[in-house]
This record gives sequence, structure tokens and C-alpha cells, in this order.
Amino acid sequence: MPKIGVVGIPGGWSSESLADTVFELTGYRLLIHPAKICLNLSEGKAWYGDTDLCGLDALIVKKVGERYSPDLLDRLEILRFLHEKGMKIFSSPLNIMRVLDRLSCTVTLQSNNIPMPPTTVTEDIDAAVKTVEAYGQAVFKPLYTSKGRGMIVIKSGPAARQEIGNFKQSNSILYIQKRIDHRGKDLGIVFLGGEYLTTYARCNDKLSWSTTTRNGGKYEPYTPSEQTVELARKAQNLFGLDFTCVDVAETDEGPMVFEVSAFGGFRGIQTASGMDAARLYAEYVLKRLNS
Repeated sequence: MPKIGVVGIPGGWSSESLADTVFELTGYRLLIHPAKICLNLSEGKAWYGDTDLCGLDALIVKKVGERYSPDLLDRLEILRFLHEKGMKIFSSPLNIMRVLDRLSCTVTLQSNNIPMPPTTVTEDIDAAVKTVEAYGQAVFKPLYTSKGRGMIVIKSGPAARQEIGNFKQSNSILYIQKRIDHRGKDLGIVFLGGEYLTTYARCNDKLSWSTTTRNGGKYEPYTPSEQTVELARKAQNLFGLDFTCVDVAETDEGPMVFEVSAFGGFRGIQTASGMDAARLYAEYVLKRLNS
């Protein structure tokens, strides 16, 4: 059986689940914290403790950090070196890098005419104030974030400039998206190997504008329209990820994409549909290795 390592966070539910599943299927278990990889460029080898990662048959990247940040791009560069030396890695580190940065992901989506909420990007506070005035209400989003961390809603009015200034203290680039009516929920539309797998909804608790589980949102089963699935399919096709989740809102103007996830979430799939995403992903990787 092949030796497959899982790049993830020890103690993290999804990372541990994937590592356990790989062990069940192959008899080999190695959960690799990316911060503990040592890359020797002159030798062309990478080590995790006493394990020569170049001796593995493949890596599955589940997580590269507890929270999103630009530092994760450097961790992915280490994996990219291994990938370019011939190691099979799911998903390709370069493809993950293209969606990890929210702005990079957005530019690709917008360049390919994927419907999104009206979006403005600037470093200038005056321009940001004018944008909020035009949008009425806007969601300010950090470029590196997950589960809604650091996102805030700013409304047009006398307090907007100060609120924007406060946000800019920790976000030099102002990524501003018009707040849209998503009917109290957004969708996670899941793809494995480019094929549609399932959809789950994140529904808010009626108290928060956000649908994330960190803010009281709940996962629920959901059947989207074919139009919504096809839009999500088109969006994820742009990035070539082996496993991903496209965040979509169904609005009165039609479905709109928020982002394509770098890693995809296992918990929403299991909670809403009962599917074992870790097993499906591990079986997919084994099939790819044997083909």
C-alpha cells in the first residue's frame, strides 16, 4: 500500500479524521504539522522529524495553519518545491496559493465573469468612504481569513470614516464588498476531483449578519438549483483543486460566489448530509495513485 502523509494540524478534527482514514485504508499514518517541516534545498529533501518526506508516495494537504495569514504562502512554497520535484500532492500547492489570498481568488473569478457581490479594493480611506456611501452597507474582509474572522459591517454615515480607519490599522488593503441579502444563509457547494459532491447551508441565528458557525450559524442540508451548482462548478474549475467548497449566496439577482475555499470543510458535509468526506477524499487519492 502507498505511504500517504496528511499535512494538517495535530489535534484538529478534520486533520485527525483524514489521517485516521488514510491509516484505515493503507496501514500508514503520518500527520504533518507544516511548521515543523525542514526543507534542505541543497539536498532537495524535506524532513518531518526523522521522516524523509521524499520517501512518501503522496501528500494530502488538509490545513497549512490554524488561521489564514500570508505566512501560509511560505509553507506552501516548501510543498511546491516537493511537488515540482515530482511528489504527488493533493491539492497542488500552487493551486492552493491561488485561492488562499482573497484578492487573488477574486481577481481570477472576476476576470472570468463569475457573478459576485459588488466589490471594491483600495488602500485609500477616502475612496473607501465613498464606496460605503455607494453601497449603503459594506462588509470589510481581511485578505487572509476563514470562518468570517475579522470581517465587519460598516454602514454609510458619520461613523464610517472612523470605523474604516480602525479596520485599516490591521488591514492595509481594504477589501470591500456590498452587503447583499442572502436570505439568512449561504451555501457550501462541494466538489471532489472537479465533480459535484453535495451542498450544505450555513444558516444564521437571526441575531448576527454572519452565517458562520463561529457566530452561531448552523449547518443544514440544502438542495440548490442546477443554475447554482453550475455556477459553482464553473468557479472551481478555474483553480483545479482536488477538494474544495465554493461559497455561494442565492439572491434575488441570481446566485453569487463569495469565494472558492483552499481546503474545503469536512464538518459541514458530515453534519448536513452524513457523508464521510475524509473517506471519500482518501479513496479518491488512492484511486488517483493507482491509475
